[in-house]
Amino acid sequence: MSDEQTLYQRIGGAAAVDELVDDFYVRVLADAELRPFFLDASVDQLKRMQTEFFAAALDGPVITSDINLARIHQGMGITRKHLTRFVNHLIAAVDERSHIKSRDAMGIIYRIATYSDQIIDDANAADG
Repeated sequence: MSDEQTLYQRIGGAAAVDELVDDFYVRVLADAELRPFFLDASVDQLKRMQTEFFAAALDGPVITSDINLARIHQGMGITRKHLTRFVNHLIAAVDERSHIKSRDAMGIIYRIATYSDQIIDDANAADG
């Protein structure tokens, strides 16, 4: 058994992910370009799903109920520009956590960004 910690453990586990998701959604919901995507959504449910997704993506406990990102985001008209704004808010939220080392911060962003093709609307995949 390896003594090496997962990215999830290195950043502080469940408490750190909960805090990161809370800060992240404050930023996203305050963004005038992104807020319309969430008007009819339950913020509590969004945070719960995002927390589960982040935990799984960072090698934490996988407690997701088979979240299908492509299905969830289908037809929403999410462009690469929208996703870039979303990721920039994540970067800002991660950067504010002084306990997260630079290499781990880059790991978080990289792992979350790998799902971009499942989020961007196919009709908008080539946009800037």
